[in-house]
Amino acid sequence: MNMIQESEKSIQKEGQLFKVLSHPARLAILDELRQDEACVCHLEAKLGVRQAYLSQQLSVLRDAGLIVDRKDGWNVYYRTADAALYQVLDAARTFLNIPELQINIEQVSACPCPKCSPESK
Repeated sequence: MNMIQESEKSIQKEGQLFKVLSHPARLAILDELRQDEACVCHLEAKLGVRQAYLSQQLSVLRDAGLIVDRKDGWNVYYRTADAALYQVLDAARTFLNIPELQINIEQVSACPCPKCSPESK
């Protein structure tokens, strides 16, 4: 493989990353996962989107290698595969002069998962 082919392959990979990051719902999911891992029901309650739509976006993020999941009983929890991703997102916000996000750390009362339910605390 010559240098041009290697360079094109790198550029394509970079382009694919930005394509995955170009969707507002995926960015919102990643912002939620910045705090901690989360299950689908938590993300659904927090973001106010339907489960089927959320699952589609999670699948795209997982297929791109940006998130990973783990199963715990009936629940599947998602987290960012590599926190270095947030350097890219933060750099984009700095470049666009978007203020730092104010992350709301209060629990989502509509989420029934063991992690969010009052019984688990």
